[in-house]
Amino acid sequence: MWPKVFSGLACSALLIGCASNPVASPDFPVSEWQSYSGLDAPYILWTGDTLDVDVATAPELSRQAVIIAPDGRISMPLIGSVQAAGRSADEVQDSLMAALSSQLRDPRLTVSATAFGSQRVFVGGQVSTPSIIDLPGQIGPLQAIIMAGGFTPEANAKQVLLMRRIPGGEVKTAIFNIKDGLLDPAAATWGPLQRFDIVYVSPKWIAEQNLFIQQYIRNALPVDFSLVFDLASAGL
Repeated sequence: MWPKVFSGLACSALLIGCASNPVASPDFPVSEWQSYSGLDAPYILWTGDTLDVDVATAPELSRQAVIIAPDGRISMPLIGSVQAAGRSADEVQDSLMAALSSQLRDPRLTVSATAFGSQRVFVGGQVSTPSIIDLPGQIGPLQAIIMAGGFTPEANAKQVLLMRRIPGGEVKTAIFNIKDGLLDPAAATWGPLQRFDIVYVSPKWIAEQNLFIQQYIRNALPVDFSLVFDLASAGL
């Protein structure tokens, strides 16, 4: 389960000095800090991931070890290229079935991810070495922060921000109280990180949410991470 999260309407309980909802800007149109549910979304496929496609009613069309190309697509017999990156396996399955429905009377098939490309997250803010980290396995925000050199003296370990793009393009955020999790294992309820997550350790004092995201997060992102979240904020 993920920790209790917040929205702009309740930000005063979590961010010092935050007295009102942030004002959206053309550069980063966020009306409020989105709440993030503890019910994790399905794994989102990306370039370099490998899929098996099993067509039950036409085994000759099945394909194993299909690698998602740099353009985000996979190629299948009869239907050609289909977008896979940025979707869950179930969404790709639905797209393939819809495409094959004009060719097969019964286009039942299953799509499963069998191998995964580079799993990277960005850790920034008040850490010793802000950097892109290749996930070594199922790790949470604390382990990622340690891999980035740990907290700086200016860090607020009670306000560690997670940003994640979920299916449909929406960006969700959550606040983690890493300090309490260190003191009490029962409070360490954060789940594993996912590809392109952003873990950002806030300074000890934050006055305005939208300005914080714009100046301290969005402008500091590496290019590939910035692209993912720019597309998400545009609803693409």
